[in-house]
Amino acid sequence: MSDPNFRSGYVALIGRPNAGKSTLLNYLVGEKIAAVSNKPQTTRHKIQGIVTDEKGQIVFVDTPGVHKPGFLLNRRMMAAVHDAILSVDLIVLLRDASVSTGNGDRFVLDLVKESGKKSILVLNKIDRVKREDLLALAAAANQKIDFTHTFMISAENGSGCDDVMDYLAKTLPEGPWYYPEDQISDAPTIEILEEIARKTRRHIEWGAAVLDRLCDSEPTRARRRARAEALRRQLIACGGATGELAPGSA
Repeated sequence: MSDPNFRSGYVALIGRPNAGKSTLLNYLVGEKIAAVSNKPQTTRHKIQGIVTDEKGQIVFVDTPGVHKPGFLLNRRMMAAVHDAILSVDLIVLLRDASVSTGNGDRFVLDLVKESGKKSILVLNKIDRVKREDLLALAAAANQKIDFTHTFMISAENGSGCDDVMDYLAKTLPEGPWYYPEDQISDAPTIEILEEIARKTRRHIEWGAAVLDRLCDSEPTRARRRARAEALRRQLIACGGATGELAPGSA
C-alpha cells in the first residue's frame, strides 16, 4: 500500500452469549456473514468480516460468547476467544445493556483487562433500557477497565453503529492491505452457510443460492447493503424466509 495514511488492523468482538456480536458484525460489514440467533452459542467459528474503503481496512473477528468453559466443545470455543484476543489490535467489548450484571459479565471484564489490549465498551440494545441505567452501567464498567471510549448502540436497528465504525477507522494504526478490496470475509461461502443453517434449517437450498449472490460483493458497504435489501424484497415476493438472511435483521 503506497498511501502512508492508510490504516488497517484486526478488531475482536468480545462479549457474553447473545450480546449481539453477530448482529453488529453483519451490520458493520453490510452483509449476512455470521449467524444470528436468540439461542446462545450460535457462533462456533471465528468469522472475520472485512470492511475496506479508500482510507483503510478493518478486519473484524467474531467470537463465541464468553463463558466459563465446561464441556469439551465449550473449552474449544473459549480457546478461539483467547486466540482472537492475542492476535488483534483492538477489542470491542459488547455488552447487552438490557440484562442485569452477573458473574459472566465480570468474567468477560477480567478477560479483557488481563489481555492488556486497547479496548472500547459498546453497550447494545439501548432501546430497551432507561438512560440513567445505561449511564450507571457504563460508569461501573469503566471503573473496572480504562476503556478508550464508550458507545451506546442498537445493533438490531443500526443506531450508533456507524459511530463505532468511524472511531475504529480513525484509531487503528497505519498499515497494509490484508485482503483484496472486494473481499468481505476470510470464511469460505460453505462455512458461512453452515453458520446460518444452524439457525435456518428451513429453505437451506434457497439460502445457499441467495448467499452465493450476496458473497459476490459490491465494492462499497453502502452498495452492498442496498443490493442485499433489493434481494430481500425480491425474496419476500417469492415467499422466502427473508428475515433470516437480511443484513442486521436479527
